[in-house]
Amino acid sequence: MKLDRVRGHLELLLLSVLSDGPGHGYALLAALRDRSDGALDFTEGAVYPALHRLEDLALIDSDWQQVLGRRRRVYRITPAGTKALAAQRSDWRALVDAVDAVLRPVQLRTAVAR
Repeated sequence: MKLDRVRGHLELLLLSVLSDGPGHGYALLAALRDRSDGALDFTEGAVYPALHRLEDLALIDSDWQQVLGRRRRVYRITPAGTKALAAQRSDWRALVDAVDAVLRPVQLRTAVAR
């Protein structure tokens, strides 16, 4: 899968992962990769700027913590981030439904409309 197709939705994906609990950058990268069975293998150069954008929007916050003996920045979703995630999930569902409707063969679209 070409990551360019989902790069515009990276913030949505990160908010979703963070809705399950806090995590440091590498753990978030691993969660995206694992949850997608390897299809979403983003680079640090894509994920960290997205995390900074989310933090600038107050949708996530972070602090430095010791994790496995190393100092790492740990990110967590904020209440505003939880609300934004719900709205973005709804928008995503509407987009997927619209694209699916267009991609359906004409015969199937006609049958569904009846």
